[in-house]
Amino acid sequence: MVDHSRAARLSDRIRVILAERLERGLRDPRLGFVTITEVKVTGDLQHASVFYTVLGTEEERRSSAEALKAATGMLRSEVGKHLNVRLTPSLEFIADAIPENAHHIADLLREARERDEAVAGLAASAQYAGDADPYVKPREFDEAAEDADAEGLERM
Repeated sequence: MVDHSRAARLSDRIRVILAERLERGLRDPRLGFVTITEVKVTGDLQHASVFYTVLGTEEERRSSAEALKAATGMLRSEVGKHLNVRLTPSLEFIADAIPENAHHIADLLREARERDEAVAGLAASAQYAGDADPYVKPREFDEAAEDADAEGLERM
């Protein structure tokens, strides 16, 4: 039986341990400014996927990924020291796509704003195709027509 709450607590604890260790720094000059965004632990607590972002250029991201891959064993032993679990989960570092997704969303929002402005410009200079008020108004009936209708109803 999988205990999701235990896996969630373990994920949060691993994230804190790794973030503190990376804050103190590794002896690898390739490591850039790395932020641990999320940790997901499997239900059997044997494997942890660590999602991270790197602030900087594509080259800095690539070199930081290599540095994290090289330091995986040391970071796993650091996690094992601070956790009270029988088996220390294996760590897998995965570059998070948050920055790329954020840029894509920002581009989509910019495009939508431009289209809204274009539509607002067209709407400002638009003219009605028919009457300005297309809704049918109640007609005024003749009194004679009303009397005829009333007589028709009385005969029935």
